[in-house]
Amino acid sequence: MASTSDSRSIEQSILRKFTRRLTPFLAILYVFCLIDRTNVSIATLQMQPALNFSNEVYGTGAGIFFLGYFLFEVPSNLILERVGARIWIARIMATWGALSCAMMFVSTPLSFYILRFLLGVAEAGFFPGVVLYITYWIPATSRARAMAHFLALTAVLGLFSNPLGAALLKMDGIMGLGGWQWLFLLEGIPSVLLAFVVLAFLPDKPEHANWLTDEEKQWLAARLAKDANHEHTVKKLTLRTALTEPRIRQLCLVFILTSTAGNSVNF
Repeated sequence: MASTSDSRSIEQSILRKFTRRLTPFLAILYVFCLIDRTNVSIATLQMQPALNFSNEVYGTGAGIFFLGYFLFEVPSNLILERVGARIWIARIMATWGALSCAMMFVSTPLSFYILRFLLGVAEAGFFPGVVLYITYWIPATSRARAMAHFLALTAVLGLFSNPLGAALLKMDGIMGLGGWQWLFLLEGIPSVLLAFVVLAFLPDKPEHANWLTDEEKQWLAARLAKDANHEHTVKKLTLRTALTEPRIRQLCLVFILTSTAGNSVNF
């Protein structure tokens, strides 16, 4: 059995490798997730006048996304747990990218509402899926640091999203399409293409990663098993547990408050 100092060294090695090899990739995927979620706030500068949409139509369409997100976020993570992160995250990206591209065909308030709802359904599992995925790789004592690395890098990469949207609006009139249509199309295509990269690159779990040593894999498996047997751990994740566990509901309340404020500013 490894000593305390050896265990700490192995844990730090795993965290460094995860941060170097997977965190940047996951951050890039999440940036496109956020782009395809919020690019309607930029597209609307041209879309509203072109389609004669009122502010109420825009607000409803922007917000109805979260209805689909709410309904399918928990089921999506339960499916990820069963089929594996690689396949499910690739599915999420392919469908949300395709639906984001389809936003270029919006012509009525109803079509706007339907596509925004479906986009929420398609994207619902990505961020919670990444959070779950990190728990496959990082012991509980280092997860806050791993999440901080992921979110910090996402924030840096996200600086380029709005200037990109502004540049795409300038394509207005090319090939008979509005700039807002080009924006949805060209910002949706990368997500579809990245789905194939996920299938080729993303390992489901540590035992599939050839960049971890056998010692690191064995240590991590033992450590995660120990974390799972902690007295305060939820022993089995089910839909009922996710909706009734008091600690989860308390964390949801905190997240609802921050998300409501943040998304209101974004849109």
